[in-house]
Amino acid sequence: MRIPICPQPARLSAVIGRIAAIKARFRSAATGFADALAVAEREQVPTSQVGDAVASSAARYGIAPAVLSALAQVESGFRATAVSPAGAAGVMQLMPATARRLGVTDPFDVEANVDAGARYLREQLDRFGGNLALALAAYNAGPSAVLRYGGIPPYPETEYLISRVLNLVSQTGLQ
Repeated sequence: MRIPICPQPARLSAVIGRIAAIKARFRSAATGFADALAVAEREQVPTSQVGDAVASSAARYGIAPAVLSALAQVESGFRATAVSPAGAAGVMQLMPATARRLGVTDPFDVEANVDAGARYLREQLDRFGGNLALALAAYNAGPSAVLRYGGIPPYPETEYLISRVLNLVSQTGLQ
């Protein structure tokens, strides 16, 4: 019995094309992202390494480990090689421009990515008076969007991230 082979669904083709575009953008960046992408495609990082990076960065920047861990879980599922459709990369899903501004040359280097993500979250916490929801909104949508809307921007992705992170934090009982 022959099993018919179905053509690729149109949406899958679009996703594959988007992934190729993101890879091309990283390869064309002058900051070494191309080499990092090649390495990340071959290697998987142990979960314990991600946990250690989260714990040390949380302590370094005075962020509750439960908050930083929840953010990493929601952003990437703790995957060091995660790349979003928008081009955000690594455990903390740093956009290329943000990563460069924070001195990250390899977005798939767990320690560098988590450290930069924690530092960026600390900047947002300081900017928004310690308000975690606003800091998370700024982390995801950018501080200018939070200022423009006078609070959490009405973006479904941002609203989901805040809700999910705060829910995970409340489940741990730590803040």
